[in-house]
Amino acid sequence: MSTTTVNTDHLNDLFERVDALRGYLDYEQRKVNIIELQEQTQDPNFWDDPDEARRIMKKIDHEKSLIAAWDELDSLRDSIQVYQEFEEEGEEVGDELQGEVRRLEQKLDRLELQNMLSGEDDHRDALLTFNPGAGGTESQDWAEMLYRMYTRWAKNNDYELSVIEYQDGEEAGLKSATIQVHGEFAYGFLKAESGVHRLVRISPFDSNSRRHTSFCSVFVSPVIDDTIEVDINESEVELQRFRASGAGGQHVNKTETAVRLIWEGELSDGSEERVAAECQQERSQKQNRDKAMTLLKSKIYELEKQIKEREKQKLEDSKSKIEWGSQIRSYVFHPYNMVKDHRTDYETSNTEAVMDGEIDEFINEYLLSISSSSSEE
Repeated sequence: MSTTTVNTDHLNDLFERVDALRGYLDYEQRKVNIIELQEQTQDPNFWDDPDEARRIMKKIDHEKSLIAAWDELDSLRDSIQVYQEFEEEGEEVGDELQGEVRRLEQKLDRLELQNMLSGEDDHRDALLTFNPGAGGTESQDWAEMLYRMYTRWAKNNDYELSVIEYQDGEEAGLKSATIQVHGEFAYGFLKAESGVHRLVRISPFDSNSRRHTSFCSVFVSPVIDDTIEVDINESEVELQRFRASGAGGQHVNKTETAVRLIWEGELSDGSEERVAAECQQERSQKQNRDKAMTLLKSKIYELEKQIKEREKQKLEDSKSKIEWGSQIRSYVFHPYNMVKDHRTDYETSNTEAVMDGEIDEFINEYLLSISSSSSEE
């Protein structure tokens, strides 16, 4: 008689969570919403208001993505039940069964978390800007390590990446970089990573093998589109042209097609801010300028969001100084291995996995903590 290779109680718990999530998602109502929204697209005048039309099309895509995600869970559940039947009949399908259970658990965890991402910008693409702190080569090398960590995370989660700008460090690492992560809920997940990251290690650049502490800020903003207006006086924007180069410039140009835009002005709370955005990925200067302007507005939009969030005391200011005491997370490689998030106290000793992009648990714990805080208010 065959014995099951999976814990039955655990499996029943997963199946119950799948059923519960159908209710939380309001699955049937979403199907109705899709039909109603699609009916609007049949109106001959639908595209008379392009902004509203795009908003509706995005809403349809969003609703469809949630329906499809739950349908995939349901399909995995059916597959697991079939493998269980095969196993009961004596067939050796233990590896396949366990693999399907792992897939179900991972996708269920992610969809449950995604269901909590109800912020108005959570569904958008994310813009990540890396700025090393003081410390020269040490911090610039640390910035490149973080850059690699986030690009790995994005690829592991099937997101597409665009390198907007990348400036090599003088000896190693990077001076600055900006990447765009394309895909549903990229900003919703990555907003958990905005802040200062601290590294403690034996320096590979120190001939005396001393321990060094390095800092790098990661600024995360949603990539805005035509449905959001950010009013800035373009006469206040300084335009700088330069040649595309470095890891981000796949085509190193001999002409100054790369563009840097710098805006200095006053935010809604009266504070003065200097915001810069670069783009070197496009082939023409005009395309780079247009993209840089979108990125500049996205960063200003995020700063305005942070002002509102600070007023509500929900999130810390992720533009704090890059120095001691301001970090959101510490990565310790010596004298022991540990990565610890100071907002949630979640930690792990598997530093190698974290630097390979396995940061989902840190993201999950942070999103659960802010969701819990919101529900208590």
